[in-house]
Amino acid sequence: MKKKSASQEIVVRALHTTQGENLDVYAFFIRGADIIRIADISRIHLDEKGVLQGFQRPEIRSHVKKIVEYLNPGSVLFPNSIILALSPEVRFSASRGTRPTGDQGLAQSGTLSLPLYEEGKRVAWVVDGQQRSLALAQAENKEIAVPVVGFVSDRLDIQREQFILVNKAKPLPVRLINELLPETRGVMLPRDLSMRKVPSELCSLLNRDPLSPFYQLIKRPSDSGSISKAVVTDTAVITMIRSSIQNPLGALAAYKLNENGRETVDVEKMYKLLVTFWSAVKQVFKDAWGLDPKQSRLMHSAGILAMGVLMDRIYARNIPSDDIQSVRTELLKVAPMCRWTDGVWDSLGIKWNEIQSTSRDIRRLQTALIQAYGVGSQNR
Repeated sequence: MKKKSASQEIVVRALHTTQGENLDVYAFFIRGADIIRIADISRIHLDEKGVLQGFQRPEIRSHVKKIVEYLNPGSVLFPNSIILALSPEVRFSASRGTRPTGDQGLAQSGTLSLPLYEEGKRVAWVVDGQQRSLALAQAENKEIAVPVVGFVSDRLDIQREQFILVNKAKPLPVRLINELLPETRGVMLPRDLSMRKVPSELCSLLNRDPLSPFYQLIKRPSDSGSISKAVVTDTAVITMIRSSIQNPLGALAAYKLNENGRETVDVEKMYKLLVTFWSAVKQVFKDAWGLDPKQSRLMHSAGILAMGVLMDRIYARNIPSDDIQSVRTELLKVAPMCRWTDGVWDSLGIKWNEIQSTSRDIRRLQTALIQAYGVGSQNR
């Protein structure tokens, strides 16, 4: 390990305690301008191997500017703490001496040494407060003492978990939470987030698996956007999956289990069914598959959600989850009535490209597909 000197670290007075799975937690004050000297902001992105990295959304420049404007006039009150994930490289030295009378022993005082590294290799990561941290670095007053709470962990799943929990009550983009959820351990997540994790995980699998019909077709917040061929919104896919799981008669609901009073799911079987059904959809409607929603309403959120309801109806016939030929046979019953890329939906009386992502249009399209499936089944 690289040897440190006094000029290569910042030393602060701190309180130390432990929480969770025996994680070290520190509370201390530091100059606002020094936060980005010790901490990196881990942006969400995909690495060269397609693995999800980071968790922070892009900075909101207008927000940062407003904070700078607040900080610049002079003496300001800034009690809002920054939350950092700290590398195990930080060093804590406990203070010597007897414990004060009446001390409950919840924390131990001492000094915390924070090594200084170049950007991208720093000893900490901002979990909450990236806009404030950037503003503090730009503010004229570099001496503002800012409260910091830091927990020691270089595990990305724990950092993401804390990021989601801290931002749960804030206007954090739903799509960002959805992409991060599968990469967390989920042990400490509230029930509402835990229930959202499975659909998000299945969506991620569908997008990453080369054998999936949705391979690289699902838009995610980590997409660079430059060479992406993604055309389907992750929100549509996740909603389709969640609806099937929550519907007692849904195709995926059959794989919810109850073990010792605790609800679990068989993700592997759910995934197998999804790949089978949507692979059959890709084969039957090959001319409409993989196109931009402006060219194909099958890839539109309305099309994805409507086909999800048809998936539930088809599997209600007790078709084996991996029997793609049987699914193809059922889909061929509706194919003649579908107008994904041109023409007019006879039962709706509207052109193919007039279908929008509204509750009304989605319900109408779902009804049209179910009715077409009923007519097709009678004619065969």
